[in-house]
Amino acid sequence: MISDPSFLGVPDVDINLFVGLSVASFFTTLIGALTGTIGGLLMLGILSLFFPPVVLIPVHTVAQLGVSCTRAFLMWKWVMRGALPPFILGAILGATVGAQLFVVLSEGWLQAAIGGFILLFTWMPQFASAGADRLRFGVLGFVATFLGMFVSATGTMLSPFVAASSPDRRNHVSTFASMMFFVHLCKLTAFLALGVAVADYLPLILSMIAMAFCANWVGSKGLDRIPEKMFRLVFKVLLTALALRLAWKGLSDLGYI
Repeated sequence: MISDPSFLGVPDVDINLFVGLSVASFFTTLIGALTGTIGGLLMLGILSLFFPPVVLIPVHTVAQLGVSCTRAFLMWKWVMRGALPPFILGAILGATVGAQLFVVLSEGWLQAAIGGFILLFTWMPQFASAGADRLRFGVLGFVATFLGMFVSATGTMLSPFVAASSPDRRNHVSTFASMMFFVHLCKLTAFLALGVAVADYLPLILSMIAMAFCANWVGSKGLDRIPEKMFRLVFKVLLTALALRLAWKGLSDLGYI
C-alpha cells in the first residue's frame, strides 16, 4: 500500500516522514536541553534533507519558536530576566532591518566570520562578558536576528555570550531559550510580512512542538543531575566543533579550501 504523499494535508510529507520528523524533534530538543547548544542546528540539518530553503527556513523558525517557548516556560525560574528587555529591543530592530536589506556580503564570508567569533568568545570568555550587560545584550539581539534572516547559525553565535554571563547551567539553558524565542518570533513576523506561507505545514510543526515539549520536560529534569563542570566542558567541546564546521563550510564555499 502506498503512503499518502500529503499526510494531514502537509505537502510532500507522508506518514513515515511526518512521524520521523516528529521523533527527530524530540531527540534534537533533548540534546539541546542537556547541552545548551546544537539541538536547533541538528534539526535544521535533518529538515534540509527533505525541504528546499524556501520551505526549510520558515518551518524551522516556527518549530524552534515552539522549542524555545516550551523550554523557557518549563525553566522560567532560572531565566536571567534583566538580560531580556535590551535583547528583545535589539531583536525587533534586527528583524526590521534584515527584512528590508539584501546581504552584500556572501553567505560564505558570514559563516566563516561567525565560526571565528564563536571560537574566540567560547575560549576567551572575558571578551564575551565585556561591557555593560544591557548594551551587550541589546547589540546581540540585533545582530543575532539580523543575521538569522540569512544564515542559520546565529543561535550558536549567541551561546558563548549567554554562557559567559550565566552563573549556573540552568541559567544558561533557560535564558538562551528565552532569547531564541524572541529571535524566532521576530524572524517569523518578518517572514509573514514578506508573504512567506507556513500554514500548510502547521500539522507537522505542531507535532514537532508537542514532541519538543516532552523532550524539554525530560531535559529540564536531567539537567538538575548533570555536574556543572561536565556541562561546561561538553558545551565548549560541542560549540567548538560547530564553529569549526561553520568556518570550514564558509571557506569551502568561497573556494579557499
